[in-house]
Amino acid sequence: MTRAPQADREIHVATVGRPHGVHGRVHLSALTEDPATLEALSPLRDESGRLWQVRWVGHQIAELGDPDKGPLQSREDAARCVNLKLYALRTQFPQADEDEFYHADLIGMEAFSPSGEALGTVVTVHDYGAGVSLEIVQGRQSCVVPFTRACVPHIDMSQSRLEIMLPAEIEVEGDLSDDAEVVVRQ
Repeated sequence: MTRAPQADREIHVATVGRPHGVHGRVHLSALTEDPATLEALSPLRDESGRLWQVRWVGHQIAELGDPDKGPLQSREDAARCVNLKLYALRTQFPQADEDEFYHADLIGMEAFSPSGEALGTVVTVHDYGAGVSLEIVQGRQSCVVPFTRACVPHIDMSQSRLEIMLPAEIEVEGDLSDDAEVVVRQ
């Protein structure tokens, strides 16, 4: 069972960088797995609701413009767009395959222990290339949990709930930078 995405929820999919050249092109940082997706999702919206069409012209270089008025024409126009965040509606994305999840769908889910104890809410999905992890916050407490079956054995998208098996924590005392004595407690 999967939770139906909120139709009105906007997902941050790209950020405009510095101008490229003198003809209104920009460096564009895509937050999607495949940058070509931005063209398929276009027109995208900015924070003010203005629509933007994206057309890739090179590696991370895009022509950006109004769908009715055409592309930006000058470096000055492009410079005014630096740091502009672009969004797409969640419903524009295809349904995720089984055992695949959009980061945006995991953020905001409630985390519980197997016994039903509330552990907090997923606030960030980290992916630095060595595996995905979830940052869970409850009040002033936070923890980061690997997003694996061992640590997250059950996901209920319809109820927006995760079951979390917290891994054993290891406490280290001492200076790890030299050969000094180090004490490890589990």
